[in-house]
Amino acid sequence: MPSYSIGQAAGLLGVSSETVRRWAGGGQLLMERDGSGNRVIDGVSLAGFAKDRAVGLHPVADEVSTSVRNSFAGIVTGVVLDDVVAQVEVQSGPHRLVSLVTREAVEELGIEVGVTVTARVKSTNVHVDRP
Repeated sequence: MPSYSIGQAAGLLGVSSETVRRWAGGGQLLMERDGSGNRVIDGVSLAGFAKDRAVGLHPVADEVSTSVRNSFAGIVTGVVLDDVVAQVEVQSGPHRLVSLVTREAVEELGIEVGVTVTARVKSTNVHVDRP
């Protein structure tokens, strides 16, 4: 069973190590000692906690009907306009998403640096890597 150091868990959750310690102390995360005496977070517990914590973070507005299940609320950090195409960069928590859309769409939606948006991702080709 995989386990993670407090720092690794904090990085995966996008919070400080102290926050992970508080959650573990409050019983929200299962923390144990490994064979060397170091405190570690159980991987299964961490995965469940991350999933529960994400519920409702990126809801689909009531007036929107969509089949897309991967939504990232964030802030626009960059826009590069061309004659026809635009590159839009969005920071959603620790995630950076870059999308190529039409210039017309950027102008119609009023997308510019500093505006909050929701990036929705639907893909038939997703790569999962493991170090």
